Amino acid sequence: MTDCVFCKIIAGDIPSTKIYEDDKVMAFLDMSQATPGHTLLVPKKHIQDIFAYDDELAADVFARLPKIARAIKASNPAIKGMNILNNNGTLAYQSVMHSHIHLIPRYSENDDFSIHFGDHSDQFDPAAAEKLAAGIRAQLEN
Repeated sequence: MTDCVFCKIIAGDIPSTKIYEDDKVMAFLDMSQATPGHTLLVPKKHIQDIFAYDDELAADVFARLPKIARAIKASNPAIKGMNILNNNGTLAYQSVMHSHIHLIPRYSENDDFSIHFGDHSDQFDPAAAEKLAAGIRAQLEN
């Protein structure tokens, strides 16, 4: 895709700080560096988001994820954990419409990165949960 910034990085038209590359994926440092070592893993094939993956692409991309995550963690003894995120669609904070996975090293509770998961467990309704699950299961059968 000619106007995709990640396709241009993959093609070498835009410089990047490359971490890893093979025939299927490329990993490079995110320019924003939410924390030091913040890396993006992208498929070389232009694909918008996780909803467009087929089984082969998923296997190609996700099989490389642990290796890259271990390398990032091993690169700095101050890294105590890692968030691995994949945003899909603008509402989910996807800003570049080429699928990418963020690997964000975590150093401390004060490292300028956070995620908030609302806790609605007090509203749990087993019947509503089963109805929701049944709808999802039905889609898996299609």
